Amino acid sequence: MNRPAAGKLWIVATPIGNLDDISVRAREVLCAVDLIAAEDTRHSAALLRHIGSTVRTFALHEHNERAASDQLVERMREGAQIALISDAGTPLISDPGFRLVRAAREAGVVVSPVPGACAVIAALSVAGLPSDRFVFEGFLPAKSAARRAHLETVQAETRTLIFYESSHRIDETLNDALAVFGGERRAALARELTKLFETVVDGTLAELAARVAADADQRRGEFVLLVAGAAEDVDAARLLEGQRVFDLLRRELPPSRAAKVAAEITGAPRKALYEGAKGS
Repeated sequence: MNRPAAGKLWIVATPIGNLDDISVRAREVLCAVDLIAAEDTRHSAALLRHIGSTVRTFALHEHNERAASDQLVERMREGAQIALISDAGTPLISDPGFRLVRAAREAGVVVSPVPGACAVIAALSVAGLPSDRFVFEGFLPAKSAARRAHLETVQAETRTLIFYESSHRIDETLNDALAVFGGERRAALARELTKLFETVVDGTLAELAARVAADADQRRGEFVLLVAGAAEDVDAARLLEGQRVFDLLRRELPPSRAAKVAAEITGAPRKALYEGAKGS
C-alpha cells in the first residue's frame, strides 16, 4: 500500500463467504494500516488470520458508531491510516459505517474504497432477472403487518427489487411477498452465496414459497431475495402510485383537494382518483 503522509479512511470490502475471494489490494491494505475498525472483531479475526494481518482491531457497530466516530476521526487527523470492514461484503450496505464516513469527510479526511464482494450484486448477477435497473431495499421490517405495508409501497416499482432476509423470517417474508405481489411474479432466492451450501433458485413467488416451506434446508443461512419489477405499464403504475398518495392525503384533506394534489404529484388522472374515492 502506498502510504500518504496524512491520515486516511479505507472502506474495504471483504468476502461474503469464501475467504479466498479477498482481493490482493484488500489484503495489502488490511496488513498495512494502523487500525482496523470491524463490526465484530471476533468474527473478523478468522479473515485477518487467513491473510496474515496482525493489525489491531477496534469494534465499530451500530451501538457505538456515533460516539466512536469522533475518536477515530481524530486519530486520522493525526495521521493514522484506518480501514473499515463489516462482517461480510462491502461496508455500509445494510451495515454500520455511514456516520464514520460522513464524519471523516466533514473533517477533511480522505475516504477511499477498496471494492470487492457485495451480496446484492453477487445475487443479481446470477438471478436471471433484469439487471439494468434495480433497487435495493435492505432488510424488511420484522413484523408481518409492517412488512406487508412496506412491500405495498413498492408494488408498482418496475425495477428489480432486492431484499436481505434472515433464516428465521424467510418463509414469512415469501408469504407476505406472495400476498402483495401475487403468485405469478417472477423471483429468485440466493442462499449462502459463495459458501459450501450455496443455492440459487428461481421461479414464481408461489413456487419459491412452496419450495422453502417443503425443504427445511432452504430455510437455513443468509438470503438475498430478488423480485422482478412490475410490468412496464406506465399508466397503470402511475394510477397505482396516485391512489397511494391520494389515500395518504385524504386523511388530512377533502377528497377533491386530495385528488388534485395527488394528481399533481404523480401525474395520475385527477378524475380517476376522485371517482375511485366516491366508489369506495
